[in-house]
Amino acid sequence: MKLFAGLGNPGAKYASNRHNIGFMAVRAIADAHGFAPWRSKFQGQISEGRLGAEKVILLMPQTFMNLSGQSVSEAMRFHKLMPEDLVVFHDELDLAPGKLRYKHGGGHAGHNGLRSIHGHIGPEYARVRLGIGHPGHRDRVAPYVLSDFAKADQGWLDDLMRGIADGAEALAGGDLGRFSNAVALRMNTTPQKAPEKSRPAPPAPVPADAVGRAPDTRSALQKLMDRFR
Repeated sequence: MKLFAGLGNPGAKYASNRHNIGFMAVRAIADAHGFAPWRSKFQGQISEGRLGAEKVILLMPQTFMNLSGQSVSEAMRFHKLMPEDLVVFHDELDLAPGKLRYKHGGGHAGHNGLRSIHGHIGPEYARVRLGIGHPGHRDRVAPYVLSDFAKADQGWLDDLMRGIADGAEALAGGDLGRFSNAVALRMNTTPQKAPEKSRPAPPAPVPADAVGRAPDTRSALQKLMDRFR
């Protein structure tokens, strides 16, 4: 069994925030793979289903971001899961918008949701880091992550969610290459370039015996007259 936890903040006020991209990811998986309806449990919302051979529980903690570890650890204790059974989807300031990276273990890099999970179960779990970009200065981070995605972001955001859903079975089965490829296929789908305008045909090649001479434009009569001069 696997536990896929998406991080975010509960409530309609935060639903479209950049900080809630983790919630968006697990919802996309649930919708694409016919998971059971969401219900309240483990201080969160859960949905259960299968991804290939694996039974998977999707979790959205409802404890607010900085207490995410309470919900995640409660679900893990109930189902007797180990840290290696957990995959956390979260926003990542240090990745460009639309970029995705998989990581196992390591620090929390100041992310409050990961910090909370570290405090409850340690660092040895997997993360799917979902790039949202950086506002440019640390003083602007809080309002940036707690604001909604811009309309201009909607295209890549939709493609990223579809890619995660496409690759979810591979992720659950531990095939990280196939998971990454599924996401890349969606993200690399771009409109075809317009065909280039037709260029004028190149001039006809100059005969070898004319190289270095100007073209002979005399009429036949002029050529005959010149011959007898």
